[in-house]
Amino acid sequence: MDNKAFKLGIIVGRFQTFHIGHECVVNKASQLCERVGIFIGSSQEEGTLKNPFSYEMRKDILQKIFGDSVYIYPLPDIGVGNNSTWGDYVLENVEKRFGMLPDLLISGKEERRISWFDGVAGVSVSELYIPKTIDISATQMREHLINGEFELWKEYTNNKLWSEYDKLRECVCAAKDNLYTDSI
Repeated sequence: MDNKAFKLGIIVGRFQTFHIGHECVVNKASQLCERVGIFIGSSQEEGTLKNPFSYEMRKDILQKIFGDSVYIYPLPDIGVGNNSTWGDYVLENVEKRFGMLPDLLISGKEERRISWFDGVAGVSVSELYIPKTIDISATQMREHLINGEFELWKEYTNNKLWSEYDKLRECVCAAKDNLYTDSI
């Protein structure tokens, strides 16, 4: 054992597309937790402006950066929004994959996650919000891809992904006019 503060930390996100702000969150989780589970939300959706990349593509991106140091799983939407029902669903998925509940939820500062575990009796999950110190969002990253702004995109992307630029850009450009989304 690494003798870290937490046994199992989880991160939930769509990662459409993954940027260095996300990377900071994963790195902090790795520092604090013996195991890190990354659950890719809206995993059932792809080919839309909001969710251009498939689950498999997002998983590949994470594996290029983190290798086998994290565990990556799909987390399809269930249509309930960000509330305690969603929190129950997240915990069920974590327990199914790890055989235990997490003791830490790590995320960027998003108020909507605060109520995820409020209604879960007997469950104690610490929550760590990583302050946003890098002014970037996945929406901006998709815009950089659509606009062919390689240098701007590269500034906020791990260099292990630079060779993926054309493939990612092609995917985002193909999806940019599809405004339909099932994700919440």
